[in-house]
Amino acid sequence: MFARIDQSKRGQDMTRRDVLKLISATGMGLTLGVYLPVSSAAAMDSAMKANGSLEPNAFVRITPDNRVTVIIKHLEMGQGTFTGLATLVAEELDADWSQIVAEPAPADVKRYNNLLWGPMQGTGGSTAIANAYEQMRKAGAAAKMMLVAAAAKQWAVDTGQIAIHQGVVHHKASDKQATFGQLAALAAAMPMPQPEEITLKDPKDFKLIGKQSLPRKDVGKEDGSAIFTQDIQLPGMLTAVITHPPRFGAKLKTVDASQTLAEQGVVDVVTIPDGIAVVAEDFWSAQSARKKLNIEWDESQAFNKSSKELQADYMELAKKPGLVARQDGDTGAALEKASQVLESHYSFPFLAHAAMEPMNCVAKVTQEGCEIWNGEQLQTPDQTNIAQALGIKPEQVKINMLYAGGSFGRRANPMSDYVIEAVLIAKTRPGTPVKLVWTREEDTQGGYYRPMYYHKLRAGLDMDGNPVAWEQRIVGQSILKNTPFEGFLVKDGIDATSVEGASTLPYSIPNIHVDVHNVELPVPVLWLRSVGHTHTAFSTEVFIDELARTAKQDPVAYRMRLLKGHPRLQGVLKLAAEKAGWGSPPPKGRGRGVALQESFSSFAAQVAEVSITEDKEIKVERVVCAIDCGLAINPDIIKAQMEGSIAFGLGPALMSAITFKQGKVVENNFDGYEVLTMDKMPEVEVHIVPSSAPPTGVGEPGVPPIAPAVANALSALTGQRFHQLPLKLS
Repeated sequence: MFARIDQSKRGQDMTRRDVLKLISATGMGLTLGVYLPVSSAAAMDSAMKANGSLEPNAFVRITPDNRVTVIIKHLEMGQGTFTGLATLVAEELDADWSQIVAEPAPADVKRYNNLLWGPMQGTGGSTAIANAYEQMRKAGAAAKMMLVAAAAKQWAVDTGQIAIHQGVVHHKASDKQATFGQLAALAAAMPMPQPEEITLKDPKDFKLIGKQSLPRKDVGKEDGSAIFTQDIQLPGMLTAVITHPPRFGAKLKTVDASQTLAEQGVVDVVTIPDGIAVVAEDFWSAQSARKKLNIEWDESQAFNKSSKELQADYMELAKKPGLVARQDGDTGAALEKASQVLESHYSFPFLAHAAMEPMNCVAKVTQEGCEIWNGEQLQTPDQTNIAQALGIKPEQVKINMLYAGGSFGRRANPMSDYVIEAVLIAKTRPGTPVKLVWTREEDTQGGYYRPMYYHKLRAGLDMDGNPVAWEQRIVGQSILKNTPFEGFLVKDGIDATSVEGASTLPYSIPNIHVDVHNVELPVPVLWLRSVGHTHTAFSTEVFIDELARTAKQDPVAYRMRLLKGHPRLQGVLKLAAEKAGWGSPPPKGRGRGVALQESFSSFAAQVAEVSITEDKEIKVERVVCAIDCGLAINPDIIKAQMEGSIAFGLGPALMSAITFKQGKVVENNFDGYEVLTMDKMPEVEVHIVPSSAPPTGVGEPGVPPIAPAVANALSALTGQRFHQLPLKLS
């Protein structure tokens, strides 16, 4: 999950060799347990004895005031990470939920790496719970063992006679009891459990995991006390805004800043690799003064095409074979022998992330190093890129992780674009903190979009309407190509994020061919929530619906038959269909459609009911969602994530699009780049499949099925076929 970047225009780059050098220099490794290196453990042991707290590992701190602080290595951006990871610790510790406090971890890859990513600290790909499930449970279990050992020593009894219930340690044979805080100092003196000594609870004994309505631990959002980057105020802090080139690939030619510098409150005008920053005492001074910059851009190498021109280019490319991502059987021969051949084309625009909190970062550069404050999603790449930009060591970069007002992939930019901008501006004023603020307009037009795509699909049916051949061609930019991670994550020129969901098509079809064209454009692109599934789910699920209806078969029954060998996909499809009343007529004036997708190791199916208003607008009335994400840690959060995913996915389905005209982005705010508003939110039902499998992702899997489910419902209602997003009635 790392973005493509044009090195010539987006600041500092990090090569694959740089990554390997960093790993070697800093001693990064894949830390599977919860234990520290010997030197770090010794330092922690000394600190515990000094302050009377128990810190048995990098994730748990119990203090004499009876507070249990869970150190969270993943960014909280609304997805419930603070609550989910804290639940895992609290469960094994048998703590009372009211004594649990969540605290963001520092940037430290040796202790807080993402176990599914190797030597990297970061959040993304719906991996927070999946990678830390066992790790956080073991952290809580280790702390519990030390508390039990402390109580046994204090009361001179065997550890087998000690029990813990809701944060209170009991002696089973007497009325002796103690709180965690009372035992913390003594517990700190107990031997640290070895990994092989730690045992985890049997799931049948869970008291918190899988239970409803645990109050969330990302507190302060309801009363405004939560701290986001925009809330940071430091002594002497300045604010910066940036003017970027109007077209991607343009360069600064000349700038006259005399009028801007004369404005009240303006401190400086700074040229950076990708724009011009106005630094002032406050945001409004910087913003108003920026308008008086007299800038001339060199646009000789700038991008100057329109979306329509790109569409024509993509359609032309789709006539030729691409790089083969999947080849099962002989698709060409099967198509020639098929009783019927269907062909459909699908197009998808660029998409912005449109997080509620636009990009921002606070940076302070001193002789000792650099400190930043932001909603930090990729600690290791940001630390590395900042160090390279300043010519310092990564360990000289301190990162303070705050809440983020959404991301949807935008803050997970391995090239650290806006973070590097903040640092380069702050570098010009050593010792002074500078808050960089992107306006909504800069955020919408400043780049890093979900790429534009075009799909061409053909399928052959036999006499009974069964698919015997499936051919799919995808045209679009690669997110990973030309990034430091291409060598790791692109194989034979195939970017897995371009074809996922197509190359992994689950339907039982004997002959399948998928290929892809990687388009080179200066438009910077990045993954968006659910990545390649944002487009492949739509094309595959709309097309499979067309095959079913051509064969005059029920779309659910058709899918069920083709999903033999995929019981979990069959399970969510069956559950969603049953709960939606599939098979019975929909309410008058409504159409009903279905879609499903496996993504991030989770399985989701959705049934949508739609109507058309008197004003000829598409209205999504109801969505029934079934999700199989393994063991449900926090069912309420899973339901909230499915509801949020559906709301997020309905934006691109119904209204959201980034378009270009003569190389310029047309949309600049929410009046142009529309997102779903509350008055258009449908009724949503979420049903979680009970499971004992390890937990998998929930932040993204709810997004892919919604657009095709709505399109299929519209087709059922109108008879019209929908091959383009956002959806439009003919």
